[in-house]
Amino acid sequence: MKQVAPGVHQLTIQRFVNLYFVETGRSGEWVLVDTGLPGAAKDIIAAANKLFYPGTHPEAIILTHGHMDHAGNARELAEHWKVPVLAHPLELPFLTGKAVYPPADPTVEKGGTLAFVSRFFPPQSFQLSDLVQALPTADTDPPFLPDWQLLHVPGHAPGQIALFREKDRTLLGADAFATANHESVPALLLQVPCISVAGAPFNYNWQQVRESVEKLAALRPEAIGCGHGPVIQGAEAAEGLSALARNFPMPTRGRYVLEPARIDETGVQFVPPAAVDTLPTKLAVIGAGVGLTITAAALFAAKKKNNRKAGRKKQAGTYTYESGFESNYDDYQTGYGVQEDGRVVGPGPSRPEWRKGGVGD
Repeated sequence: MKQVAPGVHQLTIQRFVNLYFVETGRSGEWVLVDTGLPGAAKDIIAAANKLFYPGTHPEAIILTHGHMDHAGNARELAEHWKVPVLAHPLELPFLTGKAVYPPADPTVEKGGTLAFVSRFFPPQSFQLSDLVQALPTADTDPPFLPDWQLLHVPGHAPGQIALFREKDRTLLGADAFATANHESVPALLLQVPCISVAGAPFNYNWQQVRESVEKLAALRPEAIGCGHGPVIQGAEAAEGLSALARNFPMPTRGRYVLEPARIDETGVQFVPPAAVDTLPTKLAVIGAGVGLTITAAALFAAKKKNNRKAGRKKQAGTYTYESGFESNYDDYQTGYGVQEDGRVVGPGPSRPEWRKGGVGD
């Protein structure tokens, strides 16, 4: 566990997903921000008990948005602690089973390894109707956190929020950006510090992504914690985020680059046509090439083996006694004779008997 700032602790679970324990300012009270991928509820509860006291519970769970890696344990934790789940109104359709997020874009330029694996991500939606409540829509103080400001930062998710505490310039940036290179899964898993665009294949509105980065960069944060990547503190925080805003790497190719998906409080209203995904064709060509190479190698090996066998047979035919005997034994004066029943009888006291084609008993 890493301290982002006084009263703010980052817990990294499942190697690359972050969530935050944020103290309210009142003794023993805190809020959980995000919940990680499914399957980590017990680890989160254990971490909370260790950080605060055994049997502790938050005042609420605040979700920065409803993607699986942020809302995955929300139900299990909320039911265990008996607390509400809070999210922006534009996230509610996806947290109440009424809608699914726009499909990921594996064709986006500079999507890196994440773009490749996004092809296998299922549509995302949760059913938290009995638990989730709406946060305020305006940039204002969130419930239970009077020193913090709630900021709407869409583009990655329609109701994505960031949290900013002005008194010490602490920023929880969600997936508005990342503090590790999202184009590289190894860099993400190793938590190499790098302020970069977050979740490119899942960004449905690139203009909003850029505006959200610019909005947060203007805050000049001195301590940053995001959904993915390590804590970044000091001058590097503000300078790195400002550099990303100034030199924002707007992609030139991808499904949502020229035309974004349109989403309102009821869910997704429009999704542009998918861009041509050339990877399956390329993989098919590569697979066919590999298959042909393996087949050709197998045929060549079989032919070579047959040639070796033919050579051995030819050599054996030259020296085999039986074949010479069968065809020429009458020409030799060896003392052997042929009886009426066809047996060849040899000389000597033991008189061994030989049958044409085999040994007799």
